[in-house]
Parts: sequence; structure tokens; C-alpha cells
Amino acid sequence: MPNDLTGALQKIETALKAAMPADAPAPLIEPIRDLLGRGGKRWRPLLSLLVCEGLQGLPAAGGAGAGAGAASVLPLVPLVEWSHNASLVHDDIEDNSPERRGQPALHIRYGVDTAINAGSYLYFLAARCIETWDAPPHRKAAIYRIWTEYLCRLHCGQALDIAWHNDAAALPETGAYFAMCAMKTGCLAEFAVAVAVTIAADTACNPETAVLLKAASDLGVGFQIIDDVKNLRGGISGKKRGDDIVEGKKSLPVLLFAGRRGKAGLELAGKAFREAREGGVESPAVERFIAALEEDGAIAEAEQTGRTTLERAFAVFASWPWPEAGREQTRTAFDMFRHLIE
Repeated sequence: MPNDLTGALQKIETALKAAMPADAPAPLIEPIRDLLGRGGKRWRPLLSLLVCEGLQGLPAAGGAGAGAGAASVLPLVPLVEWSHNASLVHDDIEDNSPERRGQPALHIRYGVDTAINAGSYLYFLAARCIETWDAPPHRKAAIYRIWTEYLCRLHCGQALDIAWHNDAAALPETGAYFAMCAMKTGCLAEFAVAVAVTIAADTACNPETAVLLKAASDLGVGFQIIDDVKNLRGGISGKKRGDDIVEGKKSLPVLLFAGRRGKAGLELAGKAFREAREGGVESPAVERFIAALEEDGAIAEAEQTGRTTLERAFAVFASWPWPEAGREQTRTAFDMFRHLIE
């Protein structure tokens, strides 16, 4: 058993490269290759691979691969990873984000029109792998059905997020915030597991697998909360500290802060958002507001909530009754996976 997940990640990269078309026009494919070439943790397709192999009692992505007759999720990893990256391209345009993964966002480097077209194409390119997948028609139909369901859910979540940061007076309840995160971020992690379960067990809809799907959603939600905390503290790799404030994002720390202070807290947040939007990430308003959030304890509370959500998800994957043949390998792989996404 290898001591890391490098082999599994290499399989994923190979599958992504193999699915990239060779005949697409350069103005369309070059921005996509640019974005994908910047890296990324690839934790969603990795999660899909671990669950798929784990359910079949295989060596949890650590060995030579699936045994004879075993179904592999690898042909469908572009469906998971490219759908995620397509959503990032559009998200950056909607938020007017200057950077993605340490370089200019695609709409900055190539123009808004090119970025919109490239992001849309990447969605369709992701779906193409369902057609090229060597599987019976009923399985292809099942995967296509859940893909459209989860993509619709993702964009419903994005609609709420946009509406909240465009309305200075909006102060959603934390319950609504968690529901939005489950749609916007949790659903792609849940989708990754739904694909794996559908391939390995020929169903994604029963009480047992529903627990795995919920754990995957929690992974996405916890990941989002921790990302928002990192943005306010040290910045996220490839992004600038406090650019969520420039965007006017109603992240969990902001909601906790404003919720405790009522109208005065919401007005203070709105003032910080307006000044930051006018002055950019270097505006003194950014640091002032971050300091207020820290002093209030809202950032620390949000971080604890995010970590508790992740812990709940990891506990499910650790205790799941995986088939005996690959149980220990699967649990070890999930322990390594945990360190990867944290």
C-alpha cells in the first residue's frame, strides 16, 4: 500500500488529459488548458475514485487499479472536475474576481466574451464523456440524469449567493446560508459520490448510500466555510486576502458578526463592502473590517463550525462498513484524503 495518494491523482490527470479534444479551435481550448494547467487539488474526482473502489472492496486507488470485471469511475472524472472548473470560470466573471489559482482570471486574461464561451464549452465537454463511456444505455442515462440534477442545484445556490452580495440590506439566516453552501459547493462533492455509488452499486438512491451523499455534501460545505475563513486571515493560494469583502460576500463570519449586532452590524458591514468595492483589496476598509470580525470572535466561531462540519463528514467515511476485502486500505486512503483537502 503506498503511503500517499499520488498514484490515484496521476490516474485522474491521465483521464483528464485523455478526454481533452484535439480538434477544438485554439481560441476556445487555450483558455481551458490554461486554467486546468494551473493545478487544483482535484479532491472531488479523488473522492469519487475512493468511494467507487471502496464500495467494490478494491485497493482504494492505491494499487494497480480495479480488478477484472470491476467498474471504474475514471472515465467519468472529467464530468466531475470539468463541471467544477466551468463553474469557477463563470463565478469569477460574476464576482469580477481578478485572480484564479495565482494568475489572472480567464475573463481578465482573455476577455469576458471568450471566458463565458470557454466556461460554457467546458460544461458541455464534461457531459461528452458520458457518451464516450463504455457502459449500457441505462447507466449512461442514470449518470446524465443526476448530472443535470446537481448542476441545476449548483446554479440555484449561486443565484442566492449573488443576490445576497448584491443587496447590502440582505442578512440571511445561518440556516439559509448553510442551505446555499450545500447547493453551491456541497452539491459537486455529493455529485462525485453519487457517480461513484451509481457505478459501483448501480444505484445512488437508498438509505445507506444517502448517508455517504450527505457526508460528501458536508465535506463541500465545511471546505467552503474554511476557505472563507482563510480568505479573511491569510488569503487563499491564488487569491488575495480580503477580496471576499471587496465582492461583498455574505460569508459565515459576516453573518455571525452582523447577526449579533443587528441593524448596526449590517450597516457596518455594508459600509465596509462599499468602501472596499470602491478602493479594491488595498482599501483600509478591508483590514478594518477584518479586525472587527476577529475582535468579535466571528472568524474563530466560523472556523470551528467549518471544522466540526468536516469532522462529521470524515467520521462517516471512517466508520462506513466498506467490504472486508478492502476495508483497511479504504480507511487509510480516506485518512490521507483528509490531510489533502485540509
